[in-house]
Amino acid sequence: MKTTLNIIGGLLILSGGVWVLQGTNILPGSYMTGNPQWTINGVIAIAVGIGLIFFGRNRK
Repeated sequence: MKTTLNIIGGLLILSGGVWVLQGTNILPGSYMTGNPQWTINGVIAIAVGIGLIFFGRNRK
């Protein structure tokens, strides 16, 4: 279970980072480019990913 939470958390952090970069118009190339909603979604995904990693590591 710890490994699964760490993998899902890591994937959320990576995808959230891409969403933030596309939402802030740094990484062009999709319909998300320049749309501030994707910046917000990315920050939320990163926060959830960090939370899952901490939860997974502190589990006994």
